[in-house]
Amino acid sequence: MARRPEVFVRQVSMAEGQRLQRISRTAKDPVKLRRAIVVLMSAQGQPAPDIAHLLKVSEDYVRDVIHAFNERGFDALDPKWSGGAPKKIDDQTRSWICVIARCDPRFLGQPFSCWSLAKLREYLIQEKVVSSVSTETLRRILHERGVSWQATKTWKHSTDPDFHTKLQAVLDLYDHPPTDGRVICVDEFGPLNLQPRAGKAWRPAGQPVRLRATYTRTHGVRHMIAALDLATGKLFYRIRDRKRWREFLDFLKSLRRRWPEQKLYVIVDNFSPHKRAEVLTWCTTNQVELVFLPTYASWLNWIEAEFAAVRYFALNGTDHQTHGEQDAAINAYIRWRNQRAQPKRAFAPDSKIRHPDYTIKVA
Repeated sequence: MARRPEVFVRQVSMAEGQRLQRISRTAKDPVKLRRAIVVLMSAQGQPAPDIAHLLKVSEDYVRDVIHAFNERGFDALDPKWSGGAPKKIDDQTRSWICVIARCDPRFLGQPFSCWSLAKLREYLIQEKVVSSVSTETLRRILHERGVSWQATKTWKHSTDPDFHTKLQAVLDLYDHPPTDGRVICVDEFGPLNLQPRAGKAWRPAGQPVRLRATYTRTHGVRHMIAALDLATGKLFYRIRDRKRWREFLDFLKSLRRRWPEQKLYVIVDNFSPHKRAEVLTWCTTNQVELVFLPTYASWLNWIEAEFAAVRYFALNGTDHQTHGEQDAAINAYIRWRNQRAQPKRAFAPDSKIRHPDYTIKVA
């Protein structure tokens, strides 16, 4: 078989050679870099088969690059991306697909309450919205149009007729702590059961932590009552077997002993033990002012975020066998947390609750 004649680039000037060397050192695009190296090696007298062997490409590719450079010069080094195949589904149909995906399937006569990609694909083809489409294309269309798979969330209205007044009172305490006292957020956390709790951890792929699935609750439950001091950011707590008004009053007395010289502004929810007559009487005579949250607005209590952290870092992923063991885990986390605590400032500064027209529909 006759050997094909060798192909080399045309005579390259000194300036062109320097430009090729610069491109081969600095080009970010791998296609442009490879083409520049082909041209530079050919200009140095290396034949196409040797260049192809060194760059792990075909000889035809090397010859095509050389011919293109001889015809168009440096313009031949830049890749001309075609942009891929044209879309088979036009923009109007894509928008209609997203509208259907956001609909409750039952409104469209389907016997299920949510779409899967497979069910959505079958419906679109059946209703002739598209002639054919893959589930992966559907996923990409929905993603591009900002439609994502989300969990359903609940909401409720606050039925408190003084919602705005109470909301503003709490926000004022957060924003402008009184100079004559201390703002404390108090709430109960629990019940503290002894049970395996789901959690997350960094593990080798395919090797999750395993916890027992069956268990019996033979040790009863306990309850934690805690206070968040906004001036220092520290948590103070007690764990008790009950959460009656007596336990709540004892906890208030412990707070009173901790800051004997200051008036305490205690933000609490509308749990009935908080409004017990004995509790209110003691607060009146001991410079403790209970600031009640609006009904169905426990999210306004700053300590709720701290409880979420306690649950996540001290309890999730655990399977404590005794209350003592579980109490020790909670204590260790809160002690670690308090060592790093910072004063609490700027509660939800950009939240919609700061808007003067905020309604009583709360998430």
